[in-house]
Amino acid sequence: MKIIEFNKYYKKFGILSLVLIIISLSLLFFKGLNYGVDFKGGTLIEIRIENSDHSVSKVRDVFNNSNLPNLTVKNFGNNSDYIVKFQKQNLDNPEYINNLKNEVSKSFPDINFRRVENVGPKVSSELLKSGIIAISLSLAAMLFYIWIRFEWQFSLGAILALFHDVVITLGIFSFLSLEINLSIVAAVLTIVGYSMNDTVVIFDRVRDNLRKYADVNIFELTNQSINETLSRTILTSVTTLLALCSIFLLGGEILRGFSFAMIMGVIVGTYSSIFIANPILVRLNVNHETVVKKDDEKN
Repeated sequence: MKIIEFNKYYKKFGILSLVLIIISLSLLFFKGLNYGVDFKGGTLIEIRIENSDHSVSKVRDVFNNSNLPNLTVKNFGNNSDYIVKFQKQNLDNPEYINNLKNEVSKSFPDINFRRVENVGPKVSSELLKSGIIAISLSLAAMLFYIWIRFEWQFSLGAILALFHDVVITLGIFSFLSLEINLSIVAAVLTIVGYSMNDTVVIFDRVRDNLRKYADVNIFELTNQSINETLSRTILTSVTTLLALCSIFLLGGEILRGFSFAMIMGVIVGTYSSIFIANPILVRLNVNHETVVKKDDEKN
């Protein structure tokens, strides 16, 4: 089997990742994220227009006649089902939604309002806080597990790789102004688990090889370990991406944001497990004695 010299590119990809992280953090700080109704507060309406096949733009134009702020309209399921979202406005007036229904019904007599949900500012802020706490706790739990499972150098490498994956994924969403909702939080949490799994598989092999080859330096040993686990990494990533691409292309607008976040996360996570986590072990000069010392402490 031909050995691919990944270690030759550690420095180049390290610089690339640093640039991407700086750009992503700048975007998040200066531009911010495009929070959806879940986090900003607003109204979600699910409608079905029976016996008709209207374009999303036509449905949007009809709702726009009511001057709804931050209006988004997405098609899901079959061509007659739509999700309408807009920021709250005058909802203290109980007649507001009824008036909106009456106005829209003039253009679509066969419309069926299947669901109307309101998210208040207090609830949306609590959801945002809960999302941040969930991501933070997941990172902390991963750090704790890796700290116990491996040496501290491995823990640092894994956490920096996770930070890299989450920041760049959110940076892409900021750059493209894609909506952030609860499904994206779920995607980020899934990315954290997926990235950690990829990294742990390689780290396990690095650790085993450190025990076996006391005279091989970490620069060469990480490259050997990556090559030994490469087939597993590629098969897992490709099969996952095939499923996610199917959801992205065929799952409709509702699942598009979630599947896009997952696609970006899988690509960035696979990349970071090779070119971020392992070079950190090289920088920290992990060696045979590092692993043996940990084993002796356990015994």
